[in-house]
Amino acid sequence: MIIDCDTCDVRGKACGDCVVSFLTIPVRPNTTVEMDDDQAAAVDALVQGGLVPPLRLVHDHRAS
Repeated sequence: MIIDCDTCDVRGKACGDCVVSFLTIPVRPNTTVEMDDDQAAAVDALVQGGLVPPLRLVHDHRAS
C-alpha cells in the first residue's frame, strides 16, 4: 500500500484524524508512506482496537 498525502482530496481537512499523521508526524510534503500487507494489517488491528485513528486518504476517482 502506498499512501501519497499530496494526492489526498481531504488533505488539510482530515489530517488531524488520520493514521498517517498519527504515525508519521510531521508529514513532509512530496513524500509517500509505504506499508506492506503485514504492516497494513497491523495498522488495521490498531484501528479496530480504537488505539489509532483510521486512514482518511480519499482520491478523486473521476480524475485520471
